[in-house]
Amino acid sequence: MQIAAHDVGRLSRILAGCAGVAVAVLGALGLLTSFSSAPHNALTSSPAAALLAAGLALSLLAPTRTARGLRVAARLLAVLAAGLSAAALVRHPAAAVATMLTGLALTCLDVRLRRPGEQSRFRVADPLLAGAMIIALVALVPRMFAPTFPDGGGPASVMSPYHAGALLTLAVGAILARPEAGPLRTAAAAGPGTKIRRTLPAVIAVPVVAALISALAVRTGISRPAAAISTGAILAALAVLALIAFLVRSLEGADRQQRELVAELRERREFADTLLQSMNEAVMVLDANHRVIDVNRRWRELTGHREPPGPEPATLPPAGTGDWLIHHADGTEIPVLATMAPIPDTDGRPRAYVATYVDITDRKRVADELQERAGELERSNEQLRKSNDRLAAALAFKNDLTSMLTHDVAQPISSIASLAELLSEDWVELSDDIRHELATKIDKNTQRLIKMMNDLQLLFRLDTGAVTARRTPVPVLEVVTAVAAELGCADQVRIEVDDDLAALADRQHLWHVIRNLLGNALKYGEAPLLISAGRAGESIALVVQDGGAGIPEDLVLKLFDRFMRGAGLGLFIVRHLVEANRGSVRYERAEPRGARLVVTLEAAH
Repeated sequence: MQIAAHDVGRLSRILAGCAGVAVAVLGALGLLTSFSSAPHNALTSSPAAALLAAGLALSLLAPTRTARGLRVAARLLAVLAAGLSAAALVRHPAAAVATMLTGLALTCLDVRLRRPGEQSRFRVADPLLAGAMIIALVALVPRMFAPTFPDGGGPASVMSPYHAGALLTLAVGAILARPEAGPLRTAAAAGPGTKIRRTLPAVIAVPVVAALISALAVRTGISRPAAAISTGAILAALAVLALIAFLVRSLEGADRQQRELVAELRERREFADTLLQSMNEAVMVLDANHRVIDVNRRWRELTGHREPPGPEPATLPPAGTGDWLIHHADGTEIPVLATMAPIPDTDGRPRAYVATYVDITDRKRVADELQERAGELERSNEQLRKSNDRLAAALAFKNDLTSMLTHDVAQPISSIASLAELLSEDWVELSDDIRHELATKIDKNTQRLIKMMNDLQLLFRLDTGAVTARRTPVPVLEVVTAVAAELGCADQVRIEVDDDLAALADRQHLWHVIRNLLGNALKYGEAPLLISAGRAGESIALVVQDGGAGIPEDLVLKLFDRFMRGAGLGLFIVRHLVEANRGSVRYERAEPRGARLVVTLEAAH
């Protein structure tokens, strides 16, 4: 039944804490002894105080979950142990140096540094602990084999065995305090180096244990010194041979794994290269600094370059997908759909980039052709809309004209026919006065038809744009008087126009405008009738006003439209003739009642 890694780590930390407590107790006992022999300089005469501080520091650092304040206190105790060891360098140099190394190791127990060019980190405390252990072992060897010397005393030791044992216990406890790091770590990837590292403590421990057993055998008299030393040497040699055999076997396995890995990597590289070269998209692989690593066959065909770009960083599209232009070897630009994607490492930072390009020349050409066709279609639609508008206007014109002819033309024709029939059938029986009255009515309806035909002819010319204005200075009073005389209403209309007032307009057009406005006032308005004109800056304002009920508000907006019901063609013709002479016409309500039609024309100098 295997023990879980968590339980192993917990047991290891418990042993480390016990080791720290044991060393602290041993240091406290040594410090008491120093106080009894030299109370004035007990702290500097012996490194026992440093052992006490180091043991307390290890006992505080061993638990996995320690309060921040206790961790800070443990590191301060470790620094104190290193300082007290420095103070004892003069009297106990070896013990002081070993204890100082241990104190520094405890201070840096959780500090790890990255090796240059490698991803892994090493613990700073490991070499310091190794140095302390070597000094302690060197101090113990003369003590262990002292009986083998002739006088039984052996050479002098560099420190007391108790202090050396305490240092070894402290170093082992520091290693056990962090089983996930240092020589005992189990989180590393499996391999020959991991196996050797895990076996190395046991291999080192074998000769040490053999030496301890030999020394114990000599001291207790169980074996002679030479036999004990020979036994330890044989055990050490066997351990070295076992290590060499294990190394050879591990290296052979590593070499075999390496060859298999190289073959697998080569196969994967060939597969990746085949896949890259067989892609229909142009592909460029770059490193983290945007330097080109490799390109595929399609990229060479697309760009016209046989070799990838040089070591300088390449010009790349922005991250994501979008339109881009690639410069061909012949100097042309090829439109492509570019995709730029990073390849992250384990930390999420980009370790490489992959840029793919899809040639969209044909797609662009088709899109341009479609856009051109869409533009042509839109222009055709616009022409069709205009044609439809003209057809609709023509249809409305036809309908309005038909409606007008049905009502306005049919009435005088019907009246003329009736009067002519009456006059023809009863000529003999009718008196001269009645004959004259009927003839006058026939003439009046005939003139009405003639005016209507003239208005229609002018309307057709206006509708086709055939009417042009020959503008000359025209005396306004002269035209107004002539129109009033023609209509036979000179005695019904009050005229207020200056003799020297002249408008810059076509004389015939001005005559039609005044005649239509005055005719409408006579037909639809009421007395009093007024025609006035005067200058307004560089223009003249001609006003035709009546005293009738005015024009209803709902008809004002359509007053100057073609075939306005109740107004015939007169006001429509007026608007177009006035605009042809660069003027304007508008309606105003007269006060207190009536209608005012105001024509504005350019004044003649």
